Amino acid sequence: MLGASAVARDINARRLRYRGNWSEEYRSYAPDTLAILQAFTAGINAYIQAITSQGRPGLPVEFQIAGFKPEPWTPEDCVNRLAAYSMMGNARAELQHAQAVSLLGTERATALFRLNPQVQLAPAPGIELSGLSPQLLANVVSSDARMPFPASSLRESNNWTVSGALTASGKPLLANDPHRVIALPSLRYIVHLNAPGWNVIGAGEPGLPGVAAGHNEEVAWGFTIFGIDQEDLYLETLNPAAPTQYRTARGWVPMREERDTVHVRNAPDVSTVLHFTAHGPVLWEDGRHALALRWVGAEPGTAGYLGSLTLDRVHDWEEFERAMPRWKVPSENIVFADRKGDIGEHSTGLAPLRTRFDGLLPLPGTGEYEWDGFIPNEKLPHSHNPASGYIATANQKTIPAGYPYAVGFEWADPTRFDRIEEVLREAKAAGHKLTVADMQALQSDVVSLFARRLQRLLRQASSRHPLGGDPALTQAAALLSDWDCALTSDSPAAALYEIWTTQLRQAVTVRSVPESARAMFGTLPLEWVVPELESLRTPSLAERDAADRDSLLISTLREAHDRLAQLQGADPHRWSWGKLHPVYFRHALDGGEGEKALFDLGPVQRSGDGEVVQATGFSGTSFEQISGASYREIFDLSDWDSSVAINVPGQSGQPGSQHYADLLPLWASGQYFPLKFSRAAVDKVTTDVLTLEP
Repeated sequence: MLGASAVARDINARRLRYRGNWSEEYRSYAPDTLAILQAFTAGINAYIQAITSQGRPGLPVEFQIAGFKPEPWTPEDCVNRLAAYSMMGNARAELQHAQAVSLLGTERATALFRLNPQVQLAPAPGIELSGLSPQLLANVVSSDARMPFPASSLRESNNWTVSGALTASGKPLLANDPHRVIALPSLRYIVHLNAPGWNVIGAGEPGLPGVAAGHNEEVAWGFTIFGIDQEDLYLETLNPAAPTQYRTARGWVPMREERDTVHVRNAPDVSTVLHFTAHGPVLWEDGRHALALRWVGAEPGTAGYLGSLTLDRVHDWEEFERAMPRWKVPSENIVFADRKGDIGEHSTGLAPLRTRFDGLLPLPGTGEYEWDGFIPNEKLPHSHNPASGYIATANQKTIPAGYPYAVGFEWADPTRFDRIEEVLREAKAAGHKLTVADMQALQSDVVSLFARRLQRLLRQASSRHPLGGDPALTQAAALLSDWDCALTSDSPAAALYEIWTTQLRQAVTVRSVPESARAMFGTLPLEWVVPELESLRTPSLAERDAADRDSLLISTLREAHDRLAQLQGADPHRWSWGKLHPVYFRHALDGGEGEKALFDLGPVQRSGDGEVVQATGFSGTSFEQISGASYREIFDLSDWDSSVAINVPGQSGQPGSQHYADLLPLWASGQYFPLKFSRAAVDKVTTDVLTLEP
């Protein structure tokens, strides 16, 4: 359907298909999963048949532009594994670690990755890592990978749950804003399922049944990514005399082969041979070596989000806990609240048990480094009714000190979590009882803790080095020193700060990363740079003193001032962060000018950045937002009808529909719509009814 350019991507999708026991696969999510998927796909197929029948209006405009017709769905289409692969990222990380070790050695490479818990990158004895890099897996991408964006942009989300002891209603509040790529149509779809045994509302992905994040009559939940390492790459040695054989502890063994054919639009079919070792599918080979993937996606029950088919129907904490082993992918920190007043959190996912290695680098495939099953779900971090009265997660490390299992080593910096906790802690200390409105304000919070830390360093530098001889520099320093550190779209100081930190990160990267490795690392992130500056650990600063750091801060600020003046003029009153930081909603089929006008939306000026609660992540030298929260939910467990939500840009994927972009203005200004739940409340606000008949 996409032509020859997509063949490699298509072949990799076939490599990652589930090939296990299908009865175990369906039973893993819920006892009635197969019946649910059969009904769900039958509905899709009925609609396809209806719109392709003679005399009907025809296919949606996307199919007309793309020039193909949808094929009938089967339950297997809902359990594809390519989407699950994109939610992990560990295989690519292993190759990045390997490349860094080859270029820099173990000690310097380890320092740049800031692993937590701290551990040394230690190649297995005798393994050859040179030549390995993430580029070897460039064509193993998910279906939402429309444009290049960093893996971290997929792994940022916020959630929290607050006990009734801290709320105005006396019942818990729960908030969640999962972050992914900004997409059109929206990645998520809000639905209310009401049928015998079901009464659940929230959001999921359109191609899946159920509600991934939401609430039923008794329980509410939301999730953020929990960084379990669910993949390992094995560097298999191929037989020089017979390269379809690989070395094992028993000697040379032939790779298992599957032959397949890819039909290619406007081109001949492509015949392919898929190779598999005992560890899993071979994702790359060069005749001497092969990279085979051992990953949880080969296990039953590891399609993304379908564990929600059980979670949607739990009634209390005990049932919630029994549901957690069914949620295997993506690995999540799932916060919980119920109408009885309980709150809790369980960091869940299918976690490989590694007893002889840490999983940070590719491994020899000869049998010394194998999984010893999986960590029992009840041994993963979880808490219930903590003394603090609240629980929050934001992809930070949630495993406690001394945790006995090597779950993972790479987490989001805790700055978003720290800000959420700061706001909740201060409200508790002040005796302020929290409301839905407070939760809305916190989800839209753009106060940067990194900005506060750099502001302190700049004030110290300015006090030690008077800037009176440079009016522009004095002006810039005063603008940042007097700033409240809120990254609002209309803020001149926020615009200056973002350009300054870009210059500062580039300068620290030059000082800290050898030239041979800069292309691999790119520009170091702020979460690495700020602690280095605070501690003077950065190479070329550590050997000197704070004066050199001051000089670096001041010189990069001067560069930032000049660059911003070039972009937005010399008058700081006319500077604006939002002008630099737009968001566009681009459709996958907007290749022509006519299609752009039909499908695309924006630009919309945005507040925030990738390091604040309202995360609006960007990448590289462009400040355009490419990731963040398209869906938000806030649940009031004292009255479900007081809950609110937002989706963007709209609920409909059909251009021309009144619901194609009607939520965009609300989302852009941090507003929500009521998420009514009771039958009476729903009926009162209903404007349209669609009746589906067999």
